Amino acid sequence: MQRVNLTPDLTFSRLVYGMWRIGDDADTSPKHVQAKIEACLAQGITTMDQADIYGGYTAEAVLGGALKAAPGLRDKLEIVTKCDIVAPVGRHAAARVKYYDTSAAHITASVEASLTDMGTDHIDLLLIHRPDPLIDPDETGPALDALIASGKVRAVGVSNFRPWDFSLLQSSMENNLVTNQIELSLLATDAFVNGDLAYLQERMVPPMAWSPLGGGRLFDGSKPALLAALKRIGAEQGVDETAVAVAWLLRHPSAILPVMGTNALERIAKIADALTVEIDRQTWFELYTLAIGREVA
Repeated sequence: MQRVNLTPDLTFSRLVYGMWRIGDDADTSPKHVQAKIEACLAQGITTMDQADIYGGYTAEAVLGGALKAAPGLRDKLEIVTKCDIVAPVGRHAAARVKYYDTSAAHITASVEASLTDMGTDHIDLLLIHRPDPLIDPDETGPALDALIASGKVRAVGVSNFRPWDFSLLQSSMENNLVTNQIELSLLATDAFVNGDLAYLQERMVPPMAWSPLGGGRLFDGSKPALLAALKRIGAEQGVDETAVAVAWLLRHPSAILPVMGTNALERIAKIADALTVEIDRQTWFELYTLAIGREVA
């Protein structure tokens, strides 16, 4: 499995397993969750993506149950989690509205809750989940630096930030923000031309891609020509259309790390097929043209 360096002492597997819906599975037992993780590890996928809000603030505990039941499993993984979304469910059921909180107190409390729920003493990568219109970078930045200094967090980054949001937070930090997890897929192509990816490339910051398959909408028939092309390329290379869609992202020189979320063990076992697909420049633009519905200017 390819690896991507985020810091001198932190590397991620090129493909990341996303645990957004892990609590939605009919079987959330530690044994079944461990089977999913082992299916990832068998392919060299060592990086797990979580967030405090997933599953209404329950998904981290589902992962934690597996880690507690299988001593030694944690040492084989890099764990990503996120904070700052406060939604009126679970531990935040008393909230009147959904909102974002990047205060030092909230970030610190969220990290402590995540560590407890996952049964671990550190988080490999903490992301600020959404840009906060009320962010005070002079409070948020030092709070993130302090978590790194404490050893509870190894590195920090952001999610869904635009370049100016990224720069604002970075301006008040001693440590570098090491990624921006954004929506990227053949159905979410704006970042390729609006400066989001160019900004990260300029700073040699590897992006992470959430919903790399467009939430499954890539395969619902709404773009029949695109789907036909994905299937044709997959048939030519002995993989399914899912692998081709992910390989399209991997072809980009910014070292995108797709976050692949599925609960089906048979699909988890095939995630790494994307690494076997060859996408040349013309094929990349063929798929891009079909995705955006027009030729490039």
